[in-house]
Parts: sequence; structure tokens; C-alpha cells
Amino acid sequence: MASVVFRSTNRVVCWAACARMRQMQSVCCDQSRRHASASEEDRRTPKIYTKTGDKGFSSTFTGERRPKDDHIFDALGTTDELSSVIGLAREFCSNKGHSFTDQLDKIQCVLQDVGSNIATPLSSARDSHIEKTKFSSQPVTELERWIDSFTEELPPLTNFILPSGGKSSAALHVARAVCRRAERCVAPIVCSGEADPEVAKYLNRLSDYLFTLARYAAMKEGNTETVYKRPQ
Repeated sequence: MASVVFRSTNRVVCWAACARMRQMQSVCCDQSRRHASASEEDRRTPKIYTKTGDKGFSSTFTGERRPKDDHIFDALGTTDELSSVIGLAREFCSNKGHSFTDQLDKIQCVLQDVGSNIATPLSSARDSHIEKTKFSSQPVTELERWIDSFTEELPPLTNFILPSGGKSSAALHVARAVCRRAERCVAPIVCSGEADPEVAKYLNRLSDYLFTLARYAAMKEGNTETVYKRPQ
């Protein structure tokens, strides 16, 4: 009898052990499937960070590695800053119901093209690079047409205007000032033959556009612009 009980007890222990092993195998399989799924998800979703710039160098569109304080990256960063400031000004203008916000949307897209051209230094570019990032004179012509249209509705400018005229106008003046800085950053790159001259023309004309638009926004909102007066 004791032998039978012992054998029965052994079978129970074995079944329990087998059950625990199957449970552990099931958990491991689930974890493996989740890990595989996560790995597959990682492969599908590109990470925002690449770690390739951790040592102070970055790549141009042509694949050339340059230090991050290079003129090209300075110009790219300032152009990005300009687009961001225009985006902020656009939100103020949109809240006031201005009809020209679609122009600001288009300008932000053109600034992406400006950045592509700057990021493609001609000294290391192949024909395929140049073809993809060339910058035409058409955006410059379009800005000039918009400037002329707004100017026709504005009173003549007889005094120096300080950044003012409400949030929309003041934000556009900030964008204008950043645009001037972007133009200064791009100038040496264009002068050295590394970027298209039309890029510099566009930024020059864009600052005029933003100044005109700031005045137009103030007028449409019924706000008074602050006129410069020499301090006594």
C-alpha cells in the first residue's frame, strides 16, 4: 500500500512539475512574441534620434560630414527658426480671421526648399543632387506680386515704423527680423558659390513681404502703428 501511495504521489508531483514547465514555456512564448512584435514595430517606425551628431558633426544632403558650427548648418538652423516664427505669426493672424494665412503656409513650404538648396553644397554635389534641390526664381516673383497687392491698399509710408500694431503685426515684425538674420547667414554661402543665388534673393524679398504684411495686418485690425520719435 505504501508503495502504491508513493507511486501515486510521484505521479502527482510529476504532473505538477510538468504543468509548471508548460506554464513557464507559455509565458516565455508570450514574452518572445511580444519582443518580436516590438522589434518588428521598431523596424517599422523610424526613431527621431539617430545619434550620428553626438560628436559635433552632421551630414549635408550630399553625404558630406561637416562640423555643426559650419556656415551651412548655421544657415539651416536660422531658416528653420524663421519658419517656426512665421508659424507662430500665422496662428495670431488666423485667430483674427486674416485671409492671407494661406500665403504664410506656402512660404513655410518654400523655406523647406530653401533649406534643401542650402544643404546641398555645390562643391560636393552630383548632378542628381542639384536636380532635386535647385531653386527657381518663381517664388521670388510671387512674393513681389503679393507685396505690390498689399502696398496698393496701404497708406504711404512717411515715417519709421516700430514693431507694433497688435499681436499679428508685431509677430510678423519678429519674423521679418529673423528673416534678415537668415539672409545674412546665407549670404557667405551664396557668395562662395555653394548655394543658388535665388535663395538669397528670396530671403531678401521675404523680409520686405513680412514688413508689408505686418503693416497690412495692423490696418485690417484697426490698430495704430507706433511711429519712431527721436527721444528728447
